[in-house]
Amino acid sequence: MSKLPLQFLKTPLLLSILVLVSLAFQVISQNVNTEKTILLNLKQQLGNPPSIQSWNSSSSPCDWPEVICVEGTVAGLELDDKNITETIPATVCDLKYLTYLNLSWNYIPGGFPKVLYDCTKLDYLDLSQNYFVGPIPDDIDKLSSLKHIHLEGNNFTGSIPPRIGNLTELQTLYLHQNQFNGTFPKEIGKLSNLEELALAFNEFVPSSIHVEFGQLKKLKLLWMRLANLIGEIPESLSNLSSLEHLDLVGNDLEGKIPDGLFLLKNLTYLYLFQNKLSGEIPQRVETLNLTDIDLAMNQLNGSIPEDFGKLKKLQLLSLFENHLSGEVPPSIGLLPALTAFKVFTNNLSGVLPPKMGLYSRLEEFDVSTNQFRGQLPENLCAGGVLKGVVASENRLSGQVPQSLGNCNSLHSVQLYSNNFSGEIPAGIWTVFNMTYLRLSPIPPGVSSWEKLVVFKASNNLFSGEIPAEITSLPYLSNLLLDGNQFSGQLPSKITSWKSLTSLNLSRNNLSGQIPNAFGSLPDLLYLDLSQNHFSGEIPPEFDQLKLIFLNLSSNRLSGKIPDQFDNLAYDNSFLNNSKLCAVNPVLNLPDCYTKLRDSKKLPSKTLALVLVFTVTIFLVTIIVSLFMVRDYQRKKAKRDLAAWKLTSFQRLDFTEANILASLTENNLIGSGGSGKVYRIASNRAGDFVAVKRIWNNDKMDHKLEKEFAAEVQILGTIRHANIVKLLCCISSESSKLLVYEYMENQSLDRWLHGRNRSSSMGTSSVYHSVLDWPTRFQIAIGAAQGLCYMHHDCSTPIIHRDVKSSNILLDSEFQARIADFGLAKMLVKQGEAHTMSAVAGSFGYIAPEYAYTTRVNEKIDVYSFGVVLLELATGREPNSGDEHTSLAEWAWQQFGQGKPVVDCLDQEIKEPCFLQQMTTVFNLGLICTHSLPSTRPSMKDVSEILRRCSPDGNGEKKTGAEFDVAPLLGNVTRLSI
Repeated sequence: MSKLPLQFLKTPLLLSILVLVSLAFQVISQNVNTEKTILLNLKQQLGNPPSIQSWNSSSSPCDWPEVICVEGTVAGLELDDKNITETIPATVCDLKYLTYLNLSWNYIPGGFPKVLYDCTKLDYLDLSQNYFVGPIPDDIDKLSSLKHIHLEGNNFTGSIPPRIGNLTELQTLYLHQNQFNGTFPKEIGKLSNLEELALAFNEFVPSSIHVEFGQLKKLKLLWMRLANLIGEIPESLSNLSSLEHLDLVGNDLEGKIPDGLFLLKNLTYLYLFQNKLSGEIPQRVETLNLTDIDLAMNQLNGSIPEDFGKLKKLQLLSLFENHLSGEVPPSIGLLPALTAFKVFTNNLSGVLPPKMGLYSRLEEFDVSTNQFRGQLPENLCAGGVLKGVVASENRLSGQVPQSLGNCNSLHSVQLYSNNFSGEIPAGIWTVFNMTYLRLSPIPPGVSSWEKLVVFKASNNLFSGEIPAEITSLPYLSNLLLDGNQFSGQLPSKITSWKSLTSLNLSRNNLSGQIPNAFGSLPDLLYLDLSQNHFSGEIPPEFDQLKLIFLNLSSNRLSGKIPDQFDNLAYDNSFLNNSKLCAVNPVLNLPDCYTKLRDSKKLPSKTLALVLVFTVTIFLVTIIVSLFMVRDYQRKKAKRDLAAWKLTSFQRLDFTEANILASLTENNLIGSGGSGKVYRIASNRAGDFVAVKRIWNNDKMDHKLEKEFAAEVQILGTIRHANIVKLLCCISSESSKLLVYEYMENQSLDRWLHGRNRSSSMGTSSVYHSVLDWPTRFQIAIGAAQGLCYMHHDCSTPIIHRDVKSSNILLDSEFQARIADFGLAKMLVKQGEAHTMSAVAGSFGYIAPEYAYTTRVNEKIDVYSFGVVLLELATGREPNSGDEHTSLAEWAWQQFGQGKPVVDCLDQEIKEPCFLQQMTTVFNLGLICTHSLPSTRPSMKDVSEILRRCSPDGNGEKKTGAEFDVAPLLGNVTRLSI
C-alpha cells in the first residue's frame, strides 16, 4: 500500500492533470498581476482620487472594496461617488472580462466616452449624475452586449439616436433628467427585452408617444414625466401586458384615456395628472392590482367609475381639479387599503360614502369645493391615523361627527363654508397634534389645544370678544383673525405666546388700550392692529420688540411713539392717529417737545434752583460711591471671572475677561427668543466678534439648554466657508455665551426686505441699497453649499430646521454663512426620519409635512431654502405672497395659472442679461417647495444646479442662458390650506 501513491503518480493521465492545474494557477497569477497593474494605472489616470487610496501594490485587487471579482478575475468596478473629475481613460477596457462599470455621482466631464466601445463584454453601464455633455453618439449600438444603461442626470443634448434600437439585449434604459432637445426614436419599440424605460424630465421637441412603444411586451416601467409630450395616449399602450408603472405626468397629452389601460392585469401605478386629458374615465376596470390612481389636474368629465370600488389594493385615489360630476360610488368607502382620497375642486354631488374610513386606515380626506350634501362620514378616523379632513365649500349639514373629537392623529381640520349645525365635538379642541384649523366658531375650550401652531380665521364673521383662553397656547406662531367683527378689549395676559411671530387683528372693532404685555413677546416679527378703535398710548415696552412689520394705522392712539419706530422703515405704521407725536420726528408726525413746551413752561428761577440742587446731589453721590464700591468691585470681578469656563474651538485673540467686560447695553445689537446678541471689539484693532448670550436667569430653561448644547455640538466640530464660525463658548451655571465671527453685512433679510431689524449677528447701522442680482446669486450658491455640506458631507448629517433669510449672514464680501443652529439636530443615520416633539422653525418657511407630522429629514431644509430662493428672485417676503398666502403658495399659484415667470421677478433688479438666471432660480425655488417631499431635490442637486448656472463655474458648466430647470416642475398638488 505504501507504493500505491508512487505508482499512481506515474500514470500519464494524472501527470497531465497536474501539469494543467499548475499552468492554470500560473495563468491566474499572471492575470491578477496584470489586472493590478491596469487598475493602478487607471487610478493614476483618474487623478489619484483619495476615495480609492486602498488600491495599492501590496494587496490583491479582489480585496479592494470597489472591485468585483468572479473566480479571481476582475469583472466589475463600483466607482460611484468617488469625486472623480477626469475623463474616462481607455485603460479601463484593458480589463478583458469587465462586465459591470458604475461611475455614477461623480464629476466626469466631456462627451459620451467612446473609449468604452472596446469593453466588449460590458453588459452594465452606469454613468448617471455626472457632467457629460453633447449628443449620444449615433453608433451607440457598438456596445452590443449592454443589458443595462444608466445615463440619467447629465447634460446630454440633441436627439436620442435611432440605432439605440439595435441594442436588443437591453433590459433597462435610463435617460431621464438630461437636456435632450431633439426627438426620441420609434426604434426603441424594437427593444423586445426592455423592462424599464425612463425618458422623464427632458425638453424634447413636442412629440407624440410612438405607437411602436406598444410592442414592448416585457416593459414594466414607462416613465415619461415632463417630457413635452403632445397628442393622444396611443391605444397600443394597452398591449403592454407586463406594464406595472405608467407615469406620463406634466405633459400636454389630450384626448381620452385608452380603455385598455384599465384592463392591464399587472398595472399597479397609474400617474396621468397635470395633462389636458378629456372625456370620461373608462368605466370598465379589470386592473385589480392598482394601488395608485392619480388623474388629477386634467379636464376629465363624467362620473367616477363604479368599478373603482373593486380595487381592493387601491391606496391613492386622486382625481382633484377636473370636471367630474355625479356621486361618489358607495363601494369606494369599503376599500380596505385606501389611505388617500382627494377629489376636491370638481362638480361632484350627492352624499359622501357613509362607510368611508370604516374598513381602511384613511390618512387624507379632501372633498372640498364640490356640491356634496348630507353629513360628513362618521368613521373617517376609524383606522386611527387620519391626519387631515378638508371638506370646506360644500353643502354639508348636520353635526360634525363626534368621532373626530376622539381622533388624536388629526393635524388639520377645514370645514368652513358649509351648513353644519350643533356644536363642534368637544374633543376636537383637545387633539394633541392639531396644527391647522379653519372652522366657524372659536370656543373657550381652545385653551386645551396645546400643540396648535397656526390659527387662521381671517375674513369670517366672528364677533364678540376674543376668548382669553387663546392666549394660553404655547406653540402658537401665527394668529390671523383679521377681517372679522371682534369687539371689546384684548386679553392682557399673553405670557404663553413665547413662540408667536405673526399677529394680525386688523379690520375689527377692538377697543381699549394695547396691552403692555405685547412688549414681552420675544419672537414677534409681524404685528397688525390697524383699522380698529384702540386708544391711549403705545406701550413703552414696544421698544423691546424687533418688528419687521408694524401697522397701528386708523386707530385713536395718542402720545409719543417709541423712539425705535421713528424712522422711515415705519412710514406707514401710524397713519390716521391724529394725537400721536414723536420726539425727533422723522416721520410725518408732530414734535412732542413742541406740544410740551406750549402746554407747560416752568419759571426760570425755579429751573435754576432745580438744576443746582440736582448737580450737588449728583456730585456727592459719585464721591461716596467711588470709595464704597471700588474694593467690592475688585473682589467681585475676580470671583465672577473664576466662575466662567472658556471652551475654545479656534485660536483666539481675546480672553473671557474681554468678553465679559463688554456685555453692556451699548454693545447690544439684537435679541431673540433665546437671548441677546452683542457686538464686541477683540484685542486686534478693528476686529469684532458677535456674542450670543443665553440663559439670563438663575434657573436654566430646559429647552434653551438643549438649544445651547445643539449649537455648540454642531458648530464646534464643523469647518466650512459657508457656515458661520463658532470661535468659543463661555459658560457659567446661570449664563452661557457663544462667540462667533462677526458678519459685517448682517443678515440677508435686511438687504432683501429693507426693514430696520436687528440681525442676530450684525449691527443696526447699515444703510441698505437694493441688492443686485449677481450678489443675490452669489449668496444663493454659498448658502446652498453650506447646507449641502451639512446634509451630505458631515460624518453625521445635520438638519438645520430653521433655514431662513435672517439666518443667512453676509461677510464684508457678501459671502453667505449659514447661522443659528439652536434648533438643529444631528441624525443617527443619513436619510432616516426623526420625530421632533414639536414643530420648530419660522412660519412661511415650514414645510407642509412638518406641520402635519413633525417627521423630519433633510427635505424640510430643502423646502425652507426654496423659500429663500423665491425671496431672492422676487424680492418678496416669506409671508407676503398676497393677503392670504405665503410666498411659496403665491409662487405655485402663479405657476398653476400659467403666468409668465418674468412677471414674478423682482422689478427693481430685473435686467435682460439676468432674466434666464433669475428664471432658473425662481423655478428651482418652486421645485424645492413642492408639497411632496419625495419630489424635492437634495441639497446636493440644488447646489449643483446653481453652480452649473454660474458663468464662473469650473468644468463643463451650463451658463445662465442655457440652463433651465422648468422641465422639473411636476407633481403639482393643491397648495391652499
